[in-house]
Amino acid sequence: MALVIGLVLGLEREMRGYAAGLRTMALVAAGSCLFTGLGLIPGLSKSVDPTRIAAQVVTGVGFLGAGSILRTGEDVRGLTTAASIWVAAAIGMGVGFGYFTASAISAAFVLITLTALRWVERRFFPARHNRRRDDPRTDVVPP
Repeated sequence: MALVIGLVLGLEREMRGYAAGLRTMALVAAGSCLFTGLGLIPGLSKSVDPTRIAAQVVTGVGFLGAGSILRTGEDVRGLTTAASIWVAAAIGMGVGFGYFTASAISAAFVLITLTALRWVERRFFPARHNRRRDDPRTDVVPP
């Protein structure tokens, strides 16, 4: 389930031409699910704390997301991609802990955020200071 949710989240990023797409999101979600699930194995639970594993997943994914953020002068790119990687890991951990419904609902809200709010940004904030007008990904037509 985590892999499928990661694929769905990655599809949105892939369709927009971002580097962290299908494979990245699917692997992050599946990997975080696996790490979380391993921490719940009864034989390991005496020596492994699942919350510590979850904390390490968050740290590791934060490092991965930080690598997708680029700054050139005043332009900052990759923040949404980094946040998408981070939330894919969180959803994967939710699946790993057995919260399937909460994970599916979260994934739906994330997709709504990535798709519907893009229209709101373009409509109401077309000249936001950190969006380049000549960037085709912003879909802003110069005046």
